[in-house]
Amino acid sequence: MKLVTITLNPALDLTAALDQLHPGEVNLVGEASLRAAGKGINVAIVLKDLGRDVSLTGWLGEDNQQAFVDLFAHKGLEDCFVRVPGSTRINVKVSERSGRVTDLNLPGLAIAEDAILALDDVIETLARQGQWFVLAGSLPKGVDTALVARLITGLKAQGKQVIFDCSGAALGAGIAAGPTLIKPNLEELSQWAGRPILTLEEQAECARALQARGVSQVVISNGAEGVIWFGEEQIWQARPPRMQVVSTVGAGDSLVAGLAHGLSLGWPMAQTLRLATAASALAVSQVAVGFADPAALEPIAERVTITRLDAEAPQGAHQADRKDMTSHTSTGDAQ
Repeated sequence: MKLVTITLNPALDLTAALDQLHPGEVNLVGEASLRAAGKGINVAIVLKDLGRDVSLTGWLGEDNQQAFVDLFAHKGLEDCFVRVPGSTRINVKVSERSGRVTDLNLPGLAIAEDAILALDDVIETLARQGQWFVLAGSLPKGVDTALVARLITGLKAQGKQVIFDCSGAALGAGIAAGPTLIKPNLEELSQWAGRPILTLEEQAECARALQARGVSQVVISNGAEGVIWFGEEQIWQARPPRMQVVSTVGAGDSLVAGLAHGLSLGWPMAQTLRLATAASALAVSQVAVGFADPAALEPIAERVTITRLDAEAPQGAHQADRKDMTSHTSTGDAQ
């Protein structure tokens, strides 16, 4: 089964890791990388490392596309990006040992109407090949937020499942189209709700409101406190093991990839959430996105605490059995 990720506003990410950022001073960087990135691209990398068949699309600038072309070829990802005139944006991410990340995002591409129509055609073709789509990341400057709603609505009309991970005005527009799953963090959820969302009760209230709008699955990330997944019938919480934080870049995208992996294979919520949380925990321990050996997830997954929170949980089911993770990677795409 092929999965498709859509990245409308990719970037070349320059990531620098240091102990602490001192503004206005010379800072010594301990580790750095320059790589082709974007939320949907990061998701695709992790999915490929989990053994999945992945296609990517969105818009890429013709002038500096080589890093992306090389990445896609190296990882074995199907490149379906629409090329447009100009250069893909560059983002600078300064990651401190505390986990704080400072972003400096440069201007991106100007997207013309013909590029939007070309992307529509590509997505229409990919919809004949895949059932699960991940639409993630920001919008290029000048692209109306109504586009994400139109893309989600169009895919849903063809019976496709859409995981949506965005923020700000685009998040609200996408929610209105009723994607299958969204994954806001507390800050993004608070922005959508128009008030601070902190407690579990407040999160549950927001989740119910979102489900009433047609979003059946709401996954809320709480940083080091873990993740809460509000499903249609069950509510699960995952707490990751304590990790040495190197960079939080890509942690949320790794979580989304794990969710897409498990959901597309029909796994139970607890099994899916355990893998997704482990992938996110592994991500914070390194600068790179993805993992060379899927076996690296196993010891982390074994230390993830999974708890069922809803009142309807059957007796003895509040703590998920760790044997759910006996096999967390796909053995092919037969399903």
